[in-house]
Amino acid sequence: MGSYLFSGLKVIDAATVIAAPAAAMMLAEYGADVIKIEHPDGDFLRRVKELKGQGEEKEDYMWQLDGRNKRGIVLDLSSADGMEVLLKLAAQCDVFITNQPFAMRDKFGFNYEDLRELNPGMIYASLSAYGEQGPERNRKAFDQIAYWARSGLLDMLRWKGVRPVQGLSGMGDHPTAMTIYAGIVTALLHRERTGEGSYVHTSLMANGLWSNAATTQGMLSGGDTELFRKGRTETPGVTMGVYRCSDDRWLQFNMVRGLEEFTTLLLTIDATDLIVRFGLNEYQDILDNSAELGLALKDAFLDRSSDEWLTIFKEAGLEVNRVGRVEELATDIQAFENDMIVEPTDPEITMPLLVKHPLQISSLSQVEPKRSPRLGEHAEEILRELGYDDAAIKRMRDEGVI
Repeated sequence: MGSYLFSGLKVIDAATVIAAPAAAMMLAEYGADVIKIEHPDGDFLRRVKELKGQGEEKEDYMWQLDGRNKRGIVLDLSSADGMEVLLKLAAQCDVFITNQPFAMRDKFGFNYEDLRELNPGMIYASLSAYGEQGPERNRKAFDQIAYWARSGLLDMLRWKGVRPVQGLSGMGDHPTAMTIYAGIVTALLHRERTGEGSYVHTSLMANGLWSNAATTQGMLSGGDTELFRKGRTETPGVTMGVYRCSDDRWLQFNMVRGLEEFTTLLLTIDATDLIVRFGLNEYQDILDNSAELGLALKDAFLDRSSDEWLTIFKEAGLEVNRVGRVEELATDIQAFENDMIVEPTDPEITMPLLVKHPLQISSLSQVEPKRSPRLGEHAEEILRELGYDDAAIKRMRDEGVI
């Protein structure tokens, strides 16, 4: 397998769906031995393709995205034998990751306080929906509910008076995975220096709040909520809006900010009459007339394609870009050159392309993506490592424990 940063690190992924398992996947890609524990019915991610209407011939793409590079075992934790195996795994691991509801952790006895008795040096990483304390501690949630809705982020991203639009699958979970990973790695460094284990925890709500911190902090500091609201009006500020081109593609001008750049933009699109019309002598004049300028420019780009405009703006030195489409990423040179998307070398991964996590470290090699485990695929291998003999393994299989 080679030598990687986390070679020899033992990680238990006792989590489900996206955020926490994705953090475990990142540890695996830097060499950690990650054991994925699943309920006998399997992780929900295995069934996402069915919800999306994908046919049987299609790959279980979400499972391959966040479940890769792990070994897998099924455990029925409602059985004494299942819990015994979990506790043995916890006693030998370096990192234990879970997002199971606190009620389940309380019932079966795998809270941090329980496992610390077995393994004082472990890093216990906990993800919750709303936090470890408070009246909402025991509530369950996906990222749509806790990251987007509960944090207030969903309300900020809409036109005034129009219902909020839901985020897409994993849009809150994958950023949250980065937080979990960062917490684990920070705790591992602390353990290396002190020998102490740690309780790492974060929540979907906290990460939703953090992603919107620039706006939330402004409001907490006494700012006017309506001034911070992204969609306070259907006419956005002139540089904050998007503009349609003749090919039905849209351009974003957010980087055109100063008076000089904005004047260059008006010269480029042959709209210098707006300088006189709105008395644009300084940048504040643009801010004071932002909505009206946005309306005035609404139809200015309809006579050329987005490709034509991008060429013109590049020559003018203006940082303008087109609103991309996800399907274009399959041939996006920038994405491939920077390993944002890779071609898997494992012949058992039948998908032609995989999305990589965004963390790149030049001095560290990563494990090549390997197929996600089949349900319970490595059970016997893992149990033998724990000291179980063939008879015990057969009995647990016969009884539905594994």
